Amino acid sequence: MKIKLIVIGKTDEAFLDEGIEKYLKRLKHYHSVEFIVIPDLKQAGKYTADKLKEAEGKLILGKVQEGDHLILLDEKGKSFTSTEFAAFLQKKLNAVTTNLVFAVGGAFGFSPEVYARANDKISLSKMTFTHQMVRLFFFEQLYRGFTILRGEKYHND
Repeated sequence: MKIKLIVIGKTDEAFLDEGIEKYLKRLKHYHSVEFIVIPDLKQAGKYTADKLKEAEGKLILGKVQEGDHLILLDEKGKSFTSTEFAAFLQKKLNAVTTNLVFAVGGAFGFSPEVYARANDKISLSKMTFTHQMVRLFFFEQLYRGFTILRGEKYHND
């Protein structure tokens, strides 16, 4: 089983890329993690928000295999503390027999088709972050979750 994060568009800021790489490197000690970046659509500015979500949704779903457990990072999803997220992660790792796939939508979110396919929705915060920052925050929380599960000193309660 792999844990995958699917995102739309490359990360524009070098400091975010550096942080993402830092946590991906750390995560290798805990689990197989794959970072899948779907290129931005060409001429995306010509799309309406709904058409853009639909087109991006098809690309996201094209990366999700039939048995994968899809979890959307969505502002309307369930919120967790870091310790609760670690417990959620452990529960999914114990129950899911295929890949555990997380997805970050584009600037306008997800299409109805992606919502229909999703198994879960979680929120990283009640605040709104750029879809590029969410990548770094997710990988840090995933790393934090694994350290919590192993009783390591990274997280302070």
